[in-house]
Amino acid sequence: MLKSVDSVVGYTTYIDLIGPLIGGKNIISTPMTKEVERVQAALDIALSGKPCAIVSSGDPGIYAMAGLVLEMCQANGISIKPPFQSVENKVQDHTLRLEVVPGIPALCAGASLLGAPLTHDFAVISLSDLLTPWEIIEKRLDAAARADFVIVLYNPKSKRRRRQLEKAQKIILKHRDKHTPTGVVISAMRKNQEVLIVSLEKLHQVPANMQTTVFIGSSKSFRYLDFMSTPRGYADKYSLYEKK
Repeated sequence: MLKSVDSVVGYTTYIDLIGPLIGGKNIISTPMTKEVERVQAALDIALSGKPCAIVSSGDPGIYAMAGLVLEMCQANGISIKPPFQSVENKVQDHTLRLEVVPGIPALCAGASLLGAPLTHDFAVISLSDLLTPWEIIEKRLDAAARADFVIVLYNPKSKRRRRQLEKAQKIILKHRDKHTPTGVVISAMRKNQEVLIVSLEKLHQVPANMQTTVFIGSSKSFRYLDFMSTPRGYADKYSLYEKK
């Protein structure tokens, strides 16, 4: 995909990560919180008739830029079509071909490093209250904990947000045993990767940042050696013991 575009737009950190792949291309990078400006720049390029890519970490449709692109296209009346539909006279009628290329989200990368914590139903919640009021996040945490979902937490801490993870821990502990296995994955599949499994009661003691994904087990989740898993229910229907 990157080979087929003239311009690449993205958050500065992500642009740096793919530097070797985009040499010679027109690069537009912006810092954190400049997402709207980033998308506008990409749309301007695309509407001029030149192919352009917006890069995100993980999957572009999970806490990333694909949603904002669609929002801004709708807000500005920009006609778009998916890649499996033909586009005629795209420059003249301002109809763009928009393709969302799937990636590996942090929840999948982190889960693979822990073992199989997401084998059964789970909920994913971001602790960032930059765009979502904390009161709503609290309600979602409480509801997910009551429903006994495995809970995946994105954006647990940042330089400015230090207490949200501990607050989330306290909410979940109202409905879950303190010994619940909890996986913490920092920088999954990147340099400085760390993988930890602790009890829920000790979650507030572990290191965490914006590159951290937290996996809080359900009442059925278990730790086996250095792995974490959530049964899907096979043991309730079949014998898992070796037959002799």
